Amino acid sequence: MRLYLDWNATTPLRPEARAAMVAAMEIVGNPSSVHAEGRAAKALIENARARIAAALGADGADIVFTSGATEAAALASAGRDLACAEVEHDAVLAWCEALLPVDADGRIEARVPRECAVQLANSETGILQSLPEGLALSDLTQAFGKVPFAFNWLGCDMGLISAHKLGGPKGIGALVLRQGIETQAQLRGGGQEMGRRAGTENLIGIAGFAAAAEAAARDLANGVWEEVAEIRNILDSALFDLANDTISVGKEASRLPNTICLIAPGWKGETQVMAMDLAGFAVSAGSACSSGKVRSSRVLRAMGFEDALAAQAIRISLGPGITRDDALRFAESWAAAYRKARARAA
Repeated sequence: MRLYLDWNATTPLRPEARAAMVAAMEIVGNPSSVHAEGRAAKALIENARARIAAALGADGADIVFTSGATEAAALASAGRDLACAEVEHDAVLAWCEALLPVDADGRIEARVPRECAVQLANSETGILQSLPEGLALSDLTQAFGKVPFAFNWLGCDMGLISAHKLGGPKGIGALVLRQGIETQAQLRGGGQEMGRRAGTENLIGIAGFAAAAEAAARDLANGVWEEVAEIRNILDSALFDLANDTISVGKEASRLPNTICLIAPGWKGETQVMAMDLAGFAVSAGSACSSGKVRSSRVLRAMGFEDALAAQAIRISLGPGITRDDALRFAESWAAAYRKARARAA
């Protein structure tokens, strides 16, 4: 039986999101139309916008729907000269100059917050940041629904979120704007999304996003991710007990409750991913958006790891429903494959 351990890449679609999407398919109107059918579609979007804002703790902020966090990052960065660190996701790094220092624990120093983009959680290591007051932009995609926070408490002007990281559909995300913050539209045409993002809204995706965000907020409040953290810690310990030359990056830092970044000296990350795939386990060698590129982890290099070690890392990211037995089954399978890899290299 296969075990999916790549929740930071994307999450299974929640049944609540699926049901909301199916229901939205029955709405025939264009949200920009003024007739009853159009008004019904528009009402669904505005209801979803309010529900996502509530789940995010962003009451009073503007939620601008986009095709995902990548487009949201482009919309947020247009016309701005922002600095960031090398540990940022490619979607943010593409629009910023990587100037901010990163220490060995993955912490970022933003000296002039109003000119900086700093992620709340790193997708590869899970390391959480303490965001400075007055920050221009934060990538919230990995933290939303996994750790408790409220956008209105973070003190940043803009945030990026994505539905498929918390059980919603792929292809829908949003830029969150503190009230009074403006952006330069990148898609021009109609006046949708308050004139900030033209194009007929993805009604079905938006409906699924709202349902997933509400369900994720309930899970968080009910302690689901605390249970995930307990399983993650069991797995972390088991991996070290079975192979004590490994490095669990960020183990002593504050990090997401589901994430292990594991370095196995002498065993390339891509080879680990393939071996585990054949054994029935889905893990990754870093960010899904960077997979398939034969290079060491930029994130780990920024933290001071040598290139060779940075190329020998995998990311294991858990989700609700994964049991202690599942975790130990993976640990045993991974350790057996590691022993074989070392024996071949000897």
